[in-house]
Amino acid sequence: MAAIYGGLVALSVPINAVVLCILLMVAFCLLRIPVAVAIVLAALLGGLHAGMDFSAVLAALNDNLLSGAQVGVTYVMVGAFAVALARSGLLEWWSQKIAQRLNLKGLQVQKQMKWTLFIIFIVASLLSQNLVPVHIAFIPVLIPPLLGVMNKLNIDRRAVVCILACCMSASYLLLPFGFGAIYLNDILLSNFNSIGAGLGLNGTADMAPKAMFWPVMGIIAGMLFGVFVSYRKPRVYKIVETSETSLNEVVKIKWQQLLFTLLAIVATVLCQVFFDSLFIGALIGFVILGFSGIYRWQEQDDVFTQGVRLMAEIAIIITIASGFAGVLNATGDIEPLVKSATAMFGDSKVLGVFTMLVVGLFITIGFGDSFASVPILAPIYIPLSVALGLSPLATMSMLGAAAALGDAGSPASTITLGATAGLNADGQHNHVKDSVIPAFLHANVGMLLFAFVAILYM
Repeated sequence: MAAIYGGLVALSVPINAVVLCILLMVAFCLLRIPVAVAIVLAALLGGLHAGMDFSAVLAALNDNLLSGAQVGVTYVMVGAFAVALARSGLLEWWSQKIAQRLNLKGLQVQKQMKWTLFIIFIVASLLSQNLVPVHIAFIPVLIPPLLGVMNKLNIDRRAVVCILACCMSASYLLLPFGFGAIYLNDILLSNFNSIGAGLGLNGTADMAPKAMFWPVMGIIAGMLFGVFVSYRKPRVYKIVETSETSLNEVVKIKWQQLLFTLLAIVATVLCQVFFDSLFIGALIGFVILGFSGIYRWQEQDDVFTQGVRLMAEIAIIITIASGFAGVLNATGDIEPLVKSATAMFGDSKVLGVFTMLVVGLFITIGFGDSFASVPILAPIYIPLSVALGLSPLATMSMLGAAAALGDAGSPASTITLGATAGLNADGQHNHVKDSVIPAFLHANVGMLLFAFVAILYM
């Protein structure tokens, strides 16, 4: 790396510090360096390249961690709530009831059974991001007991991946509850107003869902293409006995467990509606489940710790990404980059929009998290969108779509990792070939095309 850097300097090739930061970050991620470490290293090297001294780079990094930390803490509390919900046994009970009921119907109604499963996966995916914000925690609980039925029906698991990836993505990108409230309000709208304030932009809460509507429709179109075209044909899997053992183990749930679980879910939703706080909602939900007796009082620390482990990586990456954005601003190279990019695009809004979407896809797939991409892209994309003459709504759509592109199809994405964790319970599902590639092609291609056209006409 030092040799390459020195060679470029010797050749007097000017490198914009912002471009260098992003290229280094993506390169480090591709080299399998942990994402959080890659972001910090790229920020330090980019800041030094811009002529900042080391203390100034650290100050810019540290001063901007707070906004990301607020979102990160919410993620941790949601993780604790998700683990507590999983301890209730409700998902295992529901999953077993579904599997037993489908088995009793027999194979003469295979089509009805197949579409029943698909509808269940769609509903569970949508709820997991908003009303019952457990993120991917439902997949390893719901899917494995159903694999035996899916194997008998010869359902192509890549179609299930498309459903899970596209519905989870569409849910948090469009509906302002749960993780949608974090993405649309706490991250997208917050960064839009923060960076756009100096450019005369002022976003409102109702703008974010409108800005993301057509990009999300592209994701839905990609899912439908995957289910009805790409993976509609039967695919043969081995009937593995271990995938059906859970059907023979009776999962019982007491009425008290059901009552307190539903109460915790309702309380979480109401806190989002009336207090606009997912953090408080998840906190109250966790406390209710703790008092319910679903798990022993002494196990609360263990449940909370598991929740931290579930969401810690995402929370840390989001926090550090805010510091990364602060360093990008501090370099002073954003304005020259915007001017040079505008000169390159000229009057071609088409070329500018398409290039920004593709670059956003490239960046987000590098570390697999759209939530962390927004603060990284915002300092560059908002001024550039304004320079291209995009409307405020189109500018917000550009930022939100560019950051979301690549999330569902990244090897490091929690969505694809979660899908693999559930579908590979019997060892017949490959992460890259069966999760990453189908999710990438169907979630991202549809979103890219729809967002491209929509942004041009907003």
